[in-house]
Amino acid sequence: MNRIVKKIKVLLVEDDVNLGFLLVDFLETKGFEVKLYRDGNSGLKGFQSGNYDFCIIDIMLPGLDGFSLTQKIKEINPDIPLIILSARSMKEDKIKGFRIGIDDYVTKPFDEDELYCRILAIINRANQGNLKPAGTIKIDIGKYSFHPSNQLLKAGDRETRLTIKETRILCMLASRPNELVSREEIMKEVWGEYDYYTGRSLDVFISKIRNYLKQDTSIRITTIPTAGYILEIRKN
Repeated sequence: MNRIVKKIKVLLVEDDVNLGFLLVDFLETKGFEVKLYRDGNSGLKGFQSGNYDFCIIDIMLPGLDGFSLTQKIKEINPDIPLIILSARSMKEDKIKGFRIGIDDYVTKPFDEDELYCRILAIINRANQGNLKPAGTIKIDIGKYSFHPSNQLLKAGDRETRLTIKETRILCMLASRPNELVSREEIMKEVWGEYDYYTGRSLDVFISKIRNYLKQDTSIRITTIPTAGYILEIRKN
């Protein structure tokens, strides 16, 4: 018996026409259903009339700016997963976004694969197990190709099937290469709790992932004591 999987319906509000169309094409190839709006007011009307599962919103929009649009959307549905896209990288903007309830803040320019991996991480965190992108993605990690949707790590002819937890952890690290990902953040997303026992489990999973990646010396998972981990990828 085939199980019908609902596509994730994405509200994209972006006034840069070229970037908007590129994102629509990219996300649709990954199995999402995407509707593009080019200003804040039309984006709000679209959200009010549609049944969306995820929002991606630019800050600097004509009419209603991205922050104001986000606040209005959160008033309608406080639980809707939402990512802010912006060329503005000021700490104050990021703090403002998280205070009004966004799930992530991505600065332009950005890598499409990284954005997709961040979306997957948010979906997992929101426990939307019934919403699965129909397509697949390949994330390059050194000489490895990582396929989160299939829980598969490949290097040449060698394939390693990861567990769900291993996939989520590697996805979090791969979505922020060369950046610190905190232990608390990983444990809360993967295990739903943050304590001594999950910390010990996380150490075991990190050790396994290191072993999976050991064939490529340009890759290293560095432990920052008591803080978290950094997936370091050195370019050749």
